[in-house]
Amino acid sequence: MGAFWYSLFFITAAEIGDKTQLVSLAFAARYSARIVLAGVFIATLVVHLFSVAVGELLGLSLPTFWINAAAGAAFVGFGVWTLRGDKLDAEDSGSRFANLGPFFTVAATFFMAELGDKTQLATVTIASRELDFVGVWLGSTLGMVLADGLAILLGVCFGRCLPQRAIRLGAAAIFLVFGVWTLVQMVAPGMAIETALASFK
Repeated sequence: MGAFWYSLFFITAAEIGDKTQLVSLAFAARYSARIVLAGVFIATLVVHLFSVAVGELLGLSLPTFWINAAAGAAFVGFGVWTLRGDKLDAEDSGSRFANLGPFFTVAATFFMAELGDKTQLATVTIASRELDFVGVWLGSTLGMVLADGLAILLGVCFGRCLPQRAIRLGAAAIFLVFGVWTLVQMVAPGMAIETALASFK
């Protein structure tokens, strides 16, 4: 799977039920969907530019064994995080930036909410494995826009009737299965502990 599609798939899954998706839904109740998506897109481009750069540096400086170990553990952690879900507080909903105008309110709030968030950390993890700067950057950004756009669209069409729990469980399962699969691969022939020790010689 190419870095673009890999990033697109997993960042879309990571965004399901995430705090920044809730931010998008909250703004969709106040502003037009076009303004909200534009703000999300610009904020995500900037945040994930930094995230991919950090991931690339880690991928180039750490041995492959430890990158895979960290990625497997991280994806399991993202699965647990997704199961737990996030809550939206008043600060995340944009009250701090309410005087900036609709577009800048959305972009600034989304930017702040994304810092240290699950999808940002997932982007760093993917970038450390894939080492394709542009592919991961664009794929992760589009994944965020798709997930948030779908949430806004479905929220407008179906209101509170969405099976959020089922969607969140499905997204969590994707991360848990992939994380376990990555860790299991490490103990297969050719990826034993000796490989990790050899990386320091």
